[in-house]
Amino acid sequence: MKPSLSFEKHLIAPCGMNCGTCIAYLRDKNKCPGCRIKSPDKALSVRQCIVPKCSYLQKTTSKFCYDCVKFPFQRIKNLDKRYRTKYRTSFIENLTMIKENGLDNFLAFESKRRTCINCGSVLSVHRDNCIKCNKTIKN
Repeated sequence: MKPSLSFEKHLIAPCGMNCGTCIAYLRDKNKCPGCRIKSPDKALSVRQCIVPKCSYLQKTTSKFCYDCVKFPFQRIKNLDKRYRTKYRTSFIENLTMIKENGLDNFLAFESKRRTCINCGSVLSVHRDNCIKCNKTIKN
């Protein structure tokens, strides 16, 4: 098995998404820089997302949604349901893990979980196979 990757803290969005595993971040053309980076190059869905613009989020110490008095609010519940159903990941579980175990431990977990066992590349949450070597991802 190849060594695990490491993700940067700034790639973990306030909602719990690991932007480093997003297909918009991993693609070669029109690469999205991630939710926390101010840039006109963001994917349309990222630019339109209400989470990073949330006034409650700005008041939190952590800058993660788990710190919000309204957590888990409807937008997070909807995102979580969609991502659990379609992409085998849970934003609410990610945020809970970050809150309970710290961001560094979450990053280590993500590095193991999101590394292709065949080629060592990043596995996108949006694909059922490695985008580099095409190995199928097991659930």
